[in-house]
Amino acid sequence: MAKRERVVRMSVEQPLWRALTAYRLLTMVYAILLAVFGRARYDRPWVAIAFLVVMAAWTLGTLPKVAGAVACTKRFLGADLALALVGILLTPLADFEAQHVDGPTLPSIWTAGSVLAFAIKGGWRWAALASTFVAVANIIERGEPSRDTFHNVLLVWVASIAIGYVVEVARASERTLARALEIEAATRERERLARDIHDSVLQVLAMVQRRGTALGGEAVELGRMAGEQEVALRTLVSSGLVPTTRVSEDISEGAVVRTVEVDDREDGPSGPADCDLRALLAPHAGSRVSFAEPGAPVLLAPAAAKELAAAVSAALDNVRVHAGQDAQAWILVEDWPDEVIVTVRDDGPGIPEGRLAQAEGEGRMGVALSIRGRLRDLGGTAELISVPGQGTEVELKVPKVSRGKAGSGR
Repeated sequence: MAKRERVVRMSVEQPLWRALTAYRLLTMVYAILLAVFGRARYDRPWVAIAFLVVMAAWTLGTLPKVAGAVACTKRFLGADLALALVGILLTPLADFEAQHVDGPTLPSIWTAGSVLAFAIKGGWRWAALASTFVAVANIIERGEPSRDTFHNVLLVWVASIAIGYVVEVARASERTLARALEIEAATRERERLARDIHDSVLQVLAMVQRRGTALGGEAVELGRMAGEQEVALRTLVSSGLVPTTRVSEDISEGAVVRTVEVDDREDGPSGPADCDLRALLAPHAGSRVSFAEPGAPVLLAPAAAKELAAAVSAALDNVRVHAGQDAQAWILVEDWPDEVIVTVRDDGPGIPEGRLAQAEGEGRMGVALSIRGRLRDLGGTAELISVPGQGTEVELKVPKVSRGKAGSGR
């Protein structure tokens, strides 16, 4: 069997970086157009031209820096904010009247892009720091700030802090979701291993315990030891095995879950051809087991067919253990257009009410894992109907679209 790694990335933050990149480009163009159409008002147009050329070159040259959190370093943020502050403070030098009529600064709303970069990178605290510097620069630039000045400053300050807070909440949500996916994947792997153990080791230990007790003599001690090992192994399986997933928190990609999955396919990534379920179930037929099948092949993806056959085998094991060696069992296979139904019925004494819940509490997970667990992983269901004194019936349903889940890992 081969192992492969499935990577799940969740990033609410990355679209914000793309939006910031677009914002910086658009506001750069906007600031240049303001200067072009308002060039008549400048007392020293060469100051405005020099700054806007530098701002445009900086914006275009640093586009990779605002593509993600990793590239957007503290040094870049400091330099970017410094350029915005210089542009604000140079405005009176280029346009003296701007101080008195609340005209736009040289960088105009391009300045907000610097503050937003702080917000996305470091959250609301960084946003508050950057917007405070911008507010102070605007107040100094105005000399005698008006109500509109304070309104604009407050708007940038509140908006940047709100965006920074949203980014922090999004990151926390991504980490929580990543942890949930990690636990879910680890649980699925634990259940898969538990089913394999139940179908092999635990069954053998239980048989040794029963045979040892029946034979007597020295075999009794062997049976007792086998029973103790069975209990210990069931406890280990129930308590959990080593998880097979890990979470990494790459701030540039959001929360990342890497899941190691087992791939039992042998014929390449596309998987082998569908196999006939009847061939897997036919060996169960015998003097005590009647097998009824359709006349045409019952085709399922190999992994799905294998798991369904294993669930049927587990159901027959339960018949032998709980209904007795003399119990009669029947297997019925139905092939419908969208699903396959396999019914296993016996004429045993049935299952007393509450016995299944009690068995799960004792760590006996035959029905829960070997039957229901397998079908759940295939997207199917397992229904158990039992009436004391009238036998037990297990109905297994598997959708034919389950090949994608069983064959590709998802």
